[in-house]
Amino acid sequence: MTLADVNAMDETAFVRALGGVFEHSPWIAQRAFAARPFADVASLHAAMVAVVDRASDAEKLALLRAHPELAGKAAVRGDLTDDSTKEQSGAGLAQCSPEEFAAITELNRRYNAKFGFPFILAVKGYDRAGILREFARRVERDRAAEFAECLAQVARITRFRLKMLFEPG
Repeated sequence: MTLADVNAMDETAFVRALGGVFEHSPWIAQRAFAARPFADVASLHAAMVAVVDRASDAEKLALLRAHPELAGKAAVRGDLTDDSTKEQSGAGLAQCSPEEFAAITELNRRYNAKFGFPFILAVKGYDRAGILREFARRVERDRAAEFAECLAQVARITRFRLKMLFEPG
């Protein structure tokens, strides 16, 4: 798929092609459709992030809640999206030791209980130890800071996903 292909798509095809870039949130692609044509992948990403920025707090919360926990129940069951599976696997989360898995499970529990949404981190460039350090640091923050941080992490994740979609390899 090329950017020219995306710019030529009707709304249904556009949402089908890009609806999964933001985890289980095709409404973002649907709303970004009107911003076509896109000069480059960066402008496509900016249009999609702008949709999130303009969304209601409830929609933003739903977007965050659509993300899986890191090394959480969905990963154990094999229910992650292909993108999430690749991202978590690439960071070594599929190879957690029992101690690392227990620590992540407890951090997931604490984080969700405190904030009401899962911990979100663009794991590219992190190893398991770095993820655990970041998780432990962020679980101590306040909700407003974490809400904003998670939205920023979603933007970073989707930038990587679009790059892979249009510039694989």
